[in-house]
Amino acid sequence: MTHITSKYILSRLGYAAYNSALIWSENRAIYITGLRVESEDPMILGHESSGIVHSVGKEVESLKPGDRVAVEPGFPCRRCVYCKSGNYALCPRLTFAATPPVDGTLQKYYLAPEDFCYKLPDHVTFEEGALIEPLSVGVEICKRGNVKGGDVVVIFGAGPIGLVVAAVARAYGARKIISVDLVSSKLEYAKRFGGAEVFVPGKGTSEETAKQIIEKFSLGDGADVAIDATGAEACIQTGIYVLKRAGRFVQAGMGKEMISFPITTLISKGIVLVGSFRYSEGCYRESLRLVSDGIVDLKMMITHRFSFKEAVKAFETVKDGNDVLKVMISGLE
Repeated sequence: MTHITSKYILSRLGYAAYNSALIWSENRAIYITGLRVESEDPMILGHESSGIVHSVGKEVESLKPGDRVAVEPGFPCRRCVYCKSGNYALCPRLTFAATPPVDGTLQKYYLAPEDFCYKLPDHVTFEEGALIEPLSVGVEICKRGNVKGGDVVVIFGAGPIGLVVAAVARAYGARKIISVDLVSSKLEYAKRFGGAEVFVPGKGTSEETAKQIIEKFSLGDGADVAIDATGAEACIQTGIYVLKRAGRFVQAGMGKEMISFPITTLISKGIVLVGSFRYSEGCYRESLRLVSDGIVDLKMMITHRFSFKEAVKAFETVKDGNDVLKVMISGLE
């Protein structure tokens, strides 16, 4: 059994959630939904997880064996300027589950600091606890975009992150949420989960698509906030064009390093552009509040369930991509 230091807890993991397909190639690079990371050795995956506290270090005060917890999967240094400002996702010494060389959470036991484990209320399930992680990404994106009551928010991409952004924007009082995606089945989830109106773009230019969105939804001068959760060049361009003057643009999706970008439009419209990466101080607690208070129903995102022994089948299901949103893998008995 792993030695437990003073402020750490050892959790027996109950559930892990996935929407990324794993491909192990001959050059030993790992590909996860298009993201390529080098690893010379096999690696345990998983970063969206919940479990039961198995044992605790001698200085742990807030948790005890038997407590049910959601596990935040990134552990920062706590000393750098980014950590001290609450932006610990930017910590240069951050270790993050399933990011080489650090193994992930798809295992029987996982060691984590006390303050990165969040006790689940009795009425919040393990599955919901695992999905606190992507919801926290959505909370951070909305924080970065300063989404507030009365805003019109256009979200590009209706995958898991686009959906949680829509749900958080709705919780924060956005008066109109528009989800944009090429896949109609994903937009059905956006309607049900995020209360969004939906738009399927045609074959026009980015400017033409933005004009169509503005006209169809009667946005006048444009949207208050545009959020890209795709990383696709056309979506990023359309997001800039769809915004009103002094609008806010949040880039959350990862795509090509270099793209063609309408920078003159950004400047002339006075658009505020920010990037959003993982989450910051308070996002996990806020996400747990949204779920605990019944404001966001994460169970609606779960499309498939597998046992731990069926993990390979779970990844194959994600890879096939037939009406898959979130795939749950239960813990190892």
